[in-house]
Amino acid sequence: MKNILIGIAGGTASGKTTIAQAIESAFCSDDVVIVRQDNYYNSQDHLTFEERISTDYDHPNAFDFDLLKEHLKLLSEGKTIEQPIYSFNTHTRSNETKTITPSRVIILEGILSFADNSLVDLMDIKVFVETEADLRFIRRLLRDTVERGRTIEQSINQYLATAKPGHDQFVEPSKKKADIIIPYTDHNTVAIDMLIDQVRYIVSKNK
Repeated sequence: MKNILIGIAGGTASGKTTIAQAIESAFCSDDVVIVRQDNYYNSQDHLTFEERISTDYDHPNAFDFDLLKEHLKLLSEGKTIEQPIYSFNTHTRSNETKTITPSRVIILEGILSFADNSLVDLMDIKVFVETEADLRFIRRLLRDTVERGRTIEQSINQYLATAKPGHDQFVEPSKKKADIIIPYTDHNTVAIDMLIDQVRYIVSKNK
């Protein structure tokens, strides 16, 4: 049985996780695994905390694409991986890992999921989630302050310094690599249902 890899890209706080979870909920829990690109930020143990803070996390160089590709290939081969866990409080990888077992549907979601062409070549379906910039900014601000312990000023400064320029330079141009572009709203169930139907069709062909 061949599994399929779905790549979901889009700007910061665009709704990528929501789309991934919608696909996950449409199948049996053992049939879908979600791999989050955020966990594949480079290890920064060799840097001081101040240096880690100044890292541009919206640039492709911030990610360990080699490890990410290796893990996705292993999952596609039916092998278990030990996924790194990234801490947004310490700005580096945790000492712990998470065991990820292979499934029929593998979902990779992240802002720069389409940044590496050899990674894109592994994907069976490529989805770009398109969301208005002001909504993404508000959602990012709430996430940073509530979940990641940042001040409003820190969140705004990072958005202006790296997130917005990174989106314009790397994320938005990657949209042309997508097979499906989903305009994200809370009620866009038609596009999501169509995506799920396509996933079901490919899964049925690969039984």
